[in-house]
Amino acid sequence: MSSLRIAYSFCLGMLLFASPASARTWTDSTGAYKIEADFVGFDGSIVQLKKADGSISRLPIARLSHRDQVWVRAEMKRQTMPTDEPADSAAEGLASTDWPGWRGPQRDGISREQGLLKEWPSGGPPLLWSSRGLGNGFSSLAIAGDKIYTMGKKGGQVQLVCASRDDGRVIWETPVGDGSDPNCTPTLDVEAGLVYGLSHAGDLLCASASDGEVVWRKNFPNDFGGRMMSMWGYSESPLIDGDRLICTPGSDRAVMAALDKKTGDVIWQTPMQEGTAGYASPVISHAGGIKQYVNLVGKGLIGIRAADGEPLWHYPRVANTTANVPTPLVNGNFVFCSSGYGDGGSALLELKKQGRTIRYREVYYKDNRTLQNHHGGMILIDGKIYMGHGHNQGFPRCVDLRSGRTVWGEGQRGPGKGSAAIVAADGHLIFRYEDGVVALIEANPGGYQLKGEFKPASVNGKAWAHPVIAGKRLYLRDQDELHCYDIGAGS
Repeated sequence: MSSLRIAYSFCLGMLLFASPASARTWTDSTGAYKIEADFVGFDGSIVQLKKADGSISRLPIARLSHRDQVWVRAEMKRQTMPTDEPADSAAEGLASTDWPGWRGPQRDGISREQGLLKEWPSGGPPLLWSSRGLGNGFSSLAIAGDKIYTMGKKGGQVQLVCASRDDGRVIWETPVGDGSDPNCTPTLDVEAGLVYGLSHAGDLLCASASDGEVVWRKNFPNDFGGRMMSMWGYSESPLIDGDRLICTPGSDRAVMAALDKKTGDVIWQTPMQEGTAGYASPVISHAGGIKQYVNLVGKGLIGIRAADGEPLWHYPRVANTTANVPTPLVNGNFVFCSSGYGDGGSALLELKKQGRTIRYREVYYKDNRTLQNHHGGMILIDGKIYMGHGHNQGFPRCVDLRSGRTVWGEGQRGPGKGSAAIVAADGHLIFRYEDGVVALIEANPGGYQLKGEFKPASVNGKAWAHPVIAGKRLYLRDQDELHCYDIGAGS
């Protein structure tokens, strides 16, 4: 298997860890080659594999399939986790067909589903059902077992809503508080049986996932002095990490905070002068060997030490002054971030440990004319970033992560108009444009390939809610409505 026979000579002492042998089948990024080998170690870019004959193969992690890359990073996290830090548990207790919250199990916008349609028929994939009763809002979905969770404004109040996965019928709803139509996607903790929602006004609710009974409440402005960077209200989706809930109140004393997920008690809070919350959601990074929470807040990109809430680094250049929205991408020791509006842009940082803290190096910065994402999100697959480029635009674009070079997409419009929210599965991207058009695009650095498109019969204003793929189904939230499509191959 030629693509897995790349030899790299480097000192074994560079490895962050050396694991006990763990035999498994490895697949290259093309899917054409497989090998049985033991996992030996990973230094952040090079994977070592021990074959049956005892020889060692060393290859860049980007040469492995996406599934193998995920496995390696999960193993790295497990083996390098200090005992005083919470263990990552976002995906514990989940089935492969679950989608527990914002951008999926790993918060990267990628579904691990296989066996999906590679092309769509004229008019799009079959519609299985449509339902009403969610209330108004741009919240996306959390899905596990036989239930769907979202948020909507109904009867003058923001509600946390649970619906049936079979037909979209509302099972229960719990008032969260006052405020405008919500943006927060609920966060589901399957292991604990809890679900969390956040209103525009900063009302944070923890409820039983089975019946919606309230467990605890917090309010960001009242409890933390929280404030947003601009007028549109809180929009983040809180992060569950071990026994903690990580959130971003946005204040001088608590730009970010860790709460006990079962009680709401404060574990730590991070001060930041003139701190405000942005519209992005936190993600976990282990860059430089230090577990940290990364988020795009009002004053820029920040990294907060998971163990105690200590600020590690702050990068202001990528921030705009209106609304910092996209969730950052983490990849080993690198973080990519983008923001829209007139003064936004994109940047890649390399993070390195220095004592007990982190120092960043700006690998590159792209201004808003060259590369920016408004609020549809970005997806990283095999070293390439796929995104909709442009403020209030969704020009499909493929960008090389390490260099920032545009691989394809200069001036490519795509079939829809406005910003595009994206999700990925089984080698393809689904772009959902602001005007309601939904497109299937191959995730291929070789060039832009449109594999199908459709537009639902009705679109209720701006189609900003992010699409979700779970159980070979495509779910589209459209304000009060929910549509479910069959995208399984051979269905």
